[in-house]
Amino acid sequence: MKKIISILFCSLVLTNAFSQSVIDSSKVSLQSPDKNYNVQFYQKFNTDGTRTMFYKIDYKNQPVIKESVLDIQLDNNLSERAMALKVDKHIKWCENLKVTVISYFSRDSSWIPVYGERNVIAEKYNAVTIDLVKDDNPIYKINVEIRVYNEGAALRYFFPENEKGTYYRIVSENTEFSLPEGTKAWHASWAQALYKLLPLNNWPDESERPLTLQLSNGWYACIAEAQMVDYARTKFNLHKEKPNTIVTSMYTPADLISPFGTPWRVIMVGEKPGDLITNNDILLNLNAPSKINNLSWIKPGKIMRVMTQTTRDAYENIDFAVKHNLQYILFDWKWYGPAFSFTSDATKVAIPNFDLPAIIKYGKEKGVGVWLYCNLQGLYSQSDSLFSVYKKWGIKGVKFGFVQAGSHRWTTWIEEMFKKAAENQIMVNVHDDWRQTGEQRTWPNLMTAEGIRGNEEMPDATHNTVLPFTRYIAGAADYTICYYDKRIKTTHAHQLALAAIYYSPIQTLYWYDKPALSENEPELEFWDKIPTTWDETKVLQGMPGEFITTARRKGNEWFVGTITNNTERIMEVKFDFIPEGKKYTATIYSDDDSCKTKTKVRVEKKIVTNKTVLQLKLKAAGGAAIWLRN
Repeated sequence: MKKIISILFCSLVLTNAFSQSVIDSSKVSLQSPDKNYNVQFYQKFNTDGTRTMFYKIDYKNQPVIKESVLDIQLDNNLSERAMALKVDKHIKWCENLKVTVISYFSRDSSWIPVYGERNVIAEKYNAVTIDLVKDDNPIYKINVEIRVYNEGAALRYFFPENEKGTYYRIVSENTEFSLPEGTKAWHASWAQALYKLLPLNNWPDESERPLTLQLSNGWYACIAEAQMVDYARTKFNLHKEKPNTIVTSMYTPADLISPFGTPWRVIMVGEKPGDLITNNDILLNLNAPSKINNLSWIKPGKIMRVMTQTTRDAYENIDFAVKHNLQYILFDWKWYGPAFSFTSDATKVAIPNFDLPAIIKYGKEKGVGVWLYCNLQGLYSQSDSLFSVYKKWGIKGVKFGFVQAGSHRWTTWIEEMFKKAAENQIMVNVHDDWRQTGEQRTWPNLMTAEGIRGNEEMPDATHNTVLPFTRYIAGAADYTICYYDKRIKTTHAHQLALAAIYYSPIQTLYWYDKPALSENEPELEFWDKIPTTWDETKVLQGMPGEFITTARRKGNEWFVGTITNNTERIMEVKFDFIPEGKKYTATIYSDDDSCKTKTKVRVEKKIVTNKTVLQLKLKAAGGAAIWLRN
């Protein structure tokens, strides 16, 4: 260093060196079992002598999450013990923590889901728990827990049981995600919003989760939330001061009693965007195993809404369901009166010409189950008896409508509803602004959820190509696929293909449609045959906002869907995923304006092997569906 130097510059250098001093005793390094992910945790001294926690994540030696702060803020004013000790209620919990114990452990197992996108889920990870205590007040203890799977990394804060101060109010969680320069995000302002690809600056507002990112090196990443079952929903916002940095944004404070853990913050990386879809089991793995012992009544299937709620129309829908291999029908809102009124009784029919007991009986004779809609008001005021009444009636499932989402209060409420429904053998579909975070593993009667801009709002084909890489990472979604309604903004083959691309154990088909609209078009065979749960799932190709091709297997049959955005394109579908040496009959359903049917879908058959490459010319907003049998 030069001898001639200003005192000010020396001071800055020394200050910066002190602020960047890593505490050796706090260093943690953790790799995924396949060694692709590497997570580092450490603390640094600040200029005032306090400490800050940091973490970093590399994937294949490339930085994905650069040095980022770990921080959580509590309001201690509500802790009786803290008040007795005259502790400042605005104390910064994480600024003076000292690492006391570092514990490593691993898990290598698998489990069989009740249903899913694959029939066996690997649960293999390396983990570390870092115990910390405030060095100026030992009643404050916190652990940082990190798990690294081959599918991604996850971290959370855990507060161990502390009899001297068990009550906690978390007012903000300030976990940062510092990303490489040039990263872009698929931003959505709310759960049913359209997606926009935005740089990490000047967002109009916070973004929903999961949040899919396009990295500057061509890879993709996703930041997600798992096990958000006793907490407030956390979305993502841009850091106000740090460029290229995303920070968590809690909806409301969360009031908790130790021991408890915050939801997991999950970071996934994909060299191809489809990797994010096939690796989303990590969200399930971060939740508790099923709490339901008898699972025999949980039966996935296809469902159709009865548009006109009369006994006659219900019978017609049941007959249509039998003909087209649908397992359920749904009666949507207002069957029991005004849905938004607490005066409506969700255990009494309030419309004329609607003999619900007779409909349930007729459906049972035909092998078709009945689902009922119930709005928040009915669920909230009648939940102690509602599900038991529905069980006595023979109802198979309930569609929750207009639930409240976000606050700690409503989070715990809806989780309790899953439990109460399970106790009465009722399956659940949650609609409107709520999204699951893997708790369907714990409550497998939670079959699907909305939290998606689907065909209720008739989005265009470009939006449809974004959804698999964003919303569907969180799990099943009830998109409400249409077929005959003239408002759809895609081709009919595009709609057919969605049943293979979009995962939902309760898959709604023919939304806005009536049996009378159907002319038994030959391509309906694809929906007739397709299941809703799978033994194996492969994303063959895809780019969010452009196109996707997904192949799913059930037994010896494969169902393939491919769609494009609002631009026509030629798609090459390779069948190298089927066993070598075997021949399959491929039934192909594609758009063809020369067809004489009103839906303009051609049906043709070809013999294919794993060497076959099929070229499909997709119309703008078009698609194709393929059914493979050997």
